[in-house]
Amino acid sequence: MSTIAKLFNPIVRFSPFMMMALLLIPVLGGLIGVILPAFGWIPALDQTHFSLNGFQQLWQTPGIGHMALLSITTSLVSTLLAFLITILILASYFNSPWLGYIQRLLGPILVIPHAAAAIAIGFLITPSGMLSRLVSPWLSGWDAPPDWLYPHDAMGLSIILGVTLKELPFLLLMALGVLAQPDLGQTLRAQHKVALSLGYCPMTAFLKVVLPSLYPHLRLPILAVLAYASASVEIPLILGPNNPPTLAVAIMQWFHDVDLSLRIKASAGAILQIQLTLFVLACWWLLERLVSRFAQSMLTNGQREYGGAIIQKITHVITALMLTIIGLALVGMLLWSFAGFWHFPDALPQQFVMLHWQTALQQMHTPLIDTVLIALCATALAITLTLLTLEAEQHSGKPLSLLGSVLIYLPLLIPSIAFLFGLVWLLEQVNSQHTFINVVLAHLLFVLPYVFLSLASSYRRLDPRFSIVAASLGATKAKIFFRIKLPMLIGPIFIACALGLAISFSQYLPTLLTGGGRINTITTEAVSLANGGSRRISAVYALMQMILPALGFLLAWLLPKMLVKRHQQG
Repeated sequence: MSTIAKLFNPIVRFSPFMMMALLLIPVLGGLIGVILPAFGWIPALDQTHFSLNGFQQLWQTPGIGHMALLSITTSLVSTLLAFLITILILASYFNSPWLGYIQRLLGPILVIPHAAAAIAIGFLITPSGMLSRLVSPWLSGWDAPPDWLYPHDAMGLSIILGVTLKELPFLLLMALGVLAQPDLGQTLRAQHKVALSLGYCPMTAFLKVVLPSLYPHLRLPILAVLAYASASVEIPLILGPNNPPTLAVAIMQWFHDVDLSLRIKASAGAILQIQLTLFVLACWWLLERLVSRFAQSMLTNGQREYGGAIIQKITHVITALMLTIIGLALVGMLLWSFAGFWHFPDALPQQFVMLHWQTALQQMHTPLIDTVLIALCATALAITLTLLTLEAEQHSGKPLSLLGSVLIYLPLLIPSIAFLFGLVWLLEQVNSQHTFINVVLAHLLFVLPYVFLSLASSYRRLDPRFSIVAASLGATKAKIFFRIKLPMLIGPIFIACALGLAISFSQYLPTLLTGGGRINTITTEAVSLANGGSRRISAVYALMQMILPALGFLLAWLLPKMLVKRHQQG
């Protein structure tokens, strides 16, 4: 028996514990690393007595209430808007081929990093952006850029627009994924048809028959969006107000201040950020209860029409408007990357040049190499751990426990800004000088949950009869895993790889904090340029952020076909 076959079973048994440790230790360690400084314990600053000075400093910060309110309102409103538009689109185009077209149009938006999406939205709504150029001067009469404060408006409307447009495709694709499940999807479509045959209008039939069964499957993605939106840094940093910013952005600024004593206030702010995220999750739970209570009678009152035709027309307008905004934002960013002199209010530049691409490509080779290497390492680790953990499930005959499932998604449910700073503090305490490894492990925290989510259903749906037949012919478990299961899962594995790469490419805060300024990626450079750099160079970096994950998904689509074709020919 080969060495691999001998070691395979122990490695598989050990893998779930390894995966949990890699997820749990950094998160818990990071939380401890925030809690201790928040209560005044930082030996490096000769602060070894617990106190509440950090919280007192936090409360005395000018505008702290506005920061918290801004984080709460922007996260709740943007998540609610993304959810409502998702439901309106599903209800209006349910069982219609248009739903497939919208899915194909919005699907690629999912792989666009948040920073790149924010930069594109910023280019659209800035005073000299595409929006004002397209209506000037023939409609607005503007011969000069208008005097408005978008982006960076004080009410956070730009943040709401950015988060809504970025998260809408995610919720829509999650819903379509649920409806694609054979049993549930067929049942709901059959029930929808029955409701139509009873005289219900399509909108009412969807809201009364499909939505109550669909919503429980959407709850976790919605809560993940809400938790992300409440503690997001990239989008508020690019689109949000500067004075005061959202709480998460303010915490990041305090942590990076040259005055190290501000770390105590920043740690207290991170504790407040956790409470704030829990508060918005509680608000959503309360909203759920209220809607459920008041909608109960409407579900059974037999009324078949609630102005469905008007709502459907409004949905057509919202969908067209949303697709137009996304299209204009992307076109505007592409134009800026090639723009020479571009006089306002001209809709197109006077000249197109390659200078910005040439300049950016000369500058970005080191960040580009680091971006790709970090993503490859984090994704390879995530894929390996996920496959071995799923194999361990089949060896034991027991699915992952509920606690284990929650732990896998823990980094997505806890605001990253709340534990990443603690993780940095922890790495400083153990004197970890391996910056590249630190960044890879920090990326792994966010790549692993998505890779597991992507691969788990495909792995668990594998027909066990193939393994049984192979085992009856004397094949070892290692041989069954490598020679039968992995080739059968080649498509889902490549898709999970592309997803993992895309998640890693988009990481801003983990790279910024664990890299300590010694490692820069395309994303960190793009965010830096978006806050004061050249708009044209910034557009090139943002486009590069989009090109990298797109290449990953293109390879994930092409390589399995090529391998299968080669295998058939060979």
